[in-house]
Amino acid sequence: MVSIVNHYEAAFGQWLAENRVQHIGVDQTRRRWFARDRLKSFDFVLYPDGRRLLLAEIKGRGFSGPVLRNLSGLQNWVTREDIRGLLQWQQVFQRQDPAADAILVFAYDLRQIDVETDGAETFEYDHRRYAFYGVRLEDYARNMTCRSPRWQTVMLPVEPFRKLAKPIRQWLE
Repeated sequence: MVSIVNHYEAAFGQWLAENRVQHIGVDQTRRRWFARDRLKSFDFVLYPDGRRLLLAEIKGRGFSGPVLRNLSGLQNWVTREDIRGLLQWQQVFQRQDPAADAILVFAYDLRQIDVETDGAETFEYDHRRYAFYGVRLEDYARNMTCRSPRWQTVMLPVEPFRKLAKPIRQWLE
């Protein structure tokens, strides 16, 4: 049985199931197997068309703004460890499948009931409403800037995020 760590991952897993996207959730309790290598695990292996393989790291963020237009106000920070670990996993999977790719999936918990989504797809799960956006890992790594040296976090500035972030459905078509 796969251990779902938080409501963002649970919501995304349910969205995948309801949209009949083949996927495997990564059992986070097995992370200690890789502790020696200090390789951070990811959250899902996706098979959107039954052939192509996508590794997905879910990053949950709250959104309390009134409008999603132009993706304004959406936090997209991650840790350097997230980037490093997912890049290493991508390389591992590419040894078997050179087309394997990795994405960061930002799951936004839309906290205002009347947030204007500007036509973006939303998903209701466990009395919450979510919007899911993906950014290709290599694009994120190429465009990221330091957010906090102390906390070892990085982020995409507004313009690259607007350009690179796509609704999750577009990644799976």
